[in-house]
Amino acid sequence: MGSRLKRVSELCMKNIQLAYHHYNIDFDPFLFPAFHFIANNDRATTTELFEALQTSQPAITQTINKLTKKNLVVNTTDEIDKRKKLITLSEEGKVLHQQMRPIWRAMERAVKEFTNHKKGSLMEHIDHLETTVQSGAFLERIKEYANMELQTKIISFDPKYKSDFYDLNIEWLETYFQVEDFDKEVLSNPEKYILDPGGHIFYIVENQIVLGTVALMKESEFRYELTKMAVLPSARGRKLGQLLMQHCIDFAKENHIQLFLYSNRILENAIHIYLKYGFVEVPVEPNNPYKRSNIKMEIPL
Repeated sequence: MGSRLKRVSELCMKNIQLAYHHYNIDFDPFLFPAFHFIANNDRATTTELFEALQTSQPAITQTINKLTKKNLVVNTTDEIDKRKKLITLSEEGKVLHQQMRPIWRAMERAVKEFTNHKKGSLMEHIDHLETTVQSGAFLERIKEYANMELQTKIISFDPKYKSDFYDLNIEWLETYFQVEDFDKEVLSNPEKYILDPGGHIFYIVENQIVLGTVALMKESEFRYELTKMAVLPSARGRKLGQLLMQHCIDFAKENHIQLFLYSNRILENAIHIYLKYGFVEVPVEPNNPYKRSNIKMEIPL
C-alpha cells in the first residue's frame, strides 16, 4: 500500500511540475505545503510549520533553506519576543504567490473532479486516480481550468456593475422561484444592506462583461452568509459558480471567518456542489429571512 501511494504521489507531483512549467512558473511542488502555510498565515515559525505539516524538523529546516535560497521567504525577528524567529514571504515570494493562486485553484478543481467517484474500496480509488494521471487527463484538466481562471478575473464591488448584480440575481430568482420583497430591497440597495455593514460583493468578469456575482453578508464579526450567487445564462456550464465559490472560501480562510448559506432542496446540483466544497447541513431557524429556504448549510470551524 505504501509503495502504491508513493508511486501515485510521484506521478501527481510530476504532472504538477509540468503544469508549473507550462505557465512559466519556477517552483518545486514539494515546497508547496510550507510556502502555502506561510502565505496563508502571513508569517510562521519553524515550530508552527512542524506542527501544521506533521513532518520532521530536519525536513522543515531543509524546506525553509530551499525557499530562502530561491529568495521566496525571509527570516525576521519577532518585535515582542526577540528570541522568536519568524518566516515571511519576500517581495519575490508575494509576487509568485499571486501568480500561482489561479493555478492552484485549477489544480484543486481537477483533484476534486477526478477523486469524486463512487468506488467500492480505497484500492479502486487509487487505480482510478493513477490511470487518470498516467493518461494525461489530469494535466490537461488543470490546463483547462487554469486557462479559464486566467481569462476571467474576480473583482470586488464596482459601482459600474451595480445593475448587473441586480439583473443576474433577479433573472435567477424568476427562473427557479419567486422574487421576494426582501430580495428586491437588498438587490436594489447593496451598499446599504451588504457593503456598509461590512459585507462584500464579488464579480467574475471577462472582457469587461460580468458573467457572475456573489455576496458575503455579515451576520457577526466572524460569520458571513454566502448569498446572491448568480451566473449569466449564456455563461452557464463553464463552472463559473464554482470559481466564485472557491474565491469566497479562500477569502473566508484568509480572513478567519465562517461561511453559511440558505438554499432549497430542489436545487440538487447546487447542494451537491456545496457538499463537495465542505458545507454540511445544520438546522434551519424558523425565522430565517427567505420563504423559499428549506435547508441551511455551513462550513464547520
